[in-house]
Amino acid sequence: MQFEWPDAEIALRLGVATLAGLILGFDREVRGHAAGLRTHGMIALTSAMMTVSSILLYHQLGGEESSIDPLRMFEATTAAIGIIAAGIIIVRGGDVRNLTSATHVWLTAMVGIASGAGQYPLVLLGGLTALVLLVVVRVAERYLPRKNEPADHG
Repeated sequence: MQFEWPDAEIALRLGVATLAGLILGFDREVRGHAAGLRTHGMIALTSAMMTVSSILLYHQLGGEESSIDPLRMFEATTAAIGIIAAGIIIVRGGDVRNLTSATHVWLTAMVGIASGAGQYPLVLLGGLTALVLLVVVRVAERYLPRKNEPADHG
C-alpha cells in the first residue's frame, strides 16, 4: 500500500472510522456521559491512523523482506486504550460506574483499527452488533429485576 496524496482508500478508511466512532459515541452523548461524540470519533480516527501508518511503514520498509512486525501496532493501541478505559471507570465502595463507557471506548478503538485495515465488513458487523447490544439490552434491562429490588412474583 503506497501513500500518494490524495489517496481515496486511506481517506475512506479514516472517514469510515470517524463516522463509526461518531455513531457509537451518539449513545453516550445522548445519555450525558463525558465520553461522547468527539471522544469516540477521535478514538476511532486515531486507531485507524495508527493502523494505516503501521501498514504503510511495513510496506515502505521492506514488506515481507523486512523483520518489521506490523501487528505490534495492536499491542500499542490496546495498551493505550486500556489505560484510557481504566481512567474512565470509577469505583466507590461496592458501586462501579462508567464500565459501559469504558468498554464503549475499547470497542471504538477496535472499530478504528478494523477501519484502518480496510476491513469494512468487520466494521459494519461490529458496529451494528454494538448498537443492538446497547439498544436491545437497555430495553430488556427495564424489565429485569434490580439487585436491590425484590422480584415481582405477582
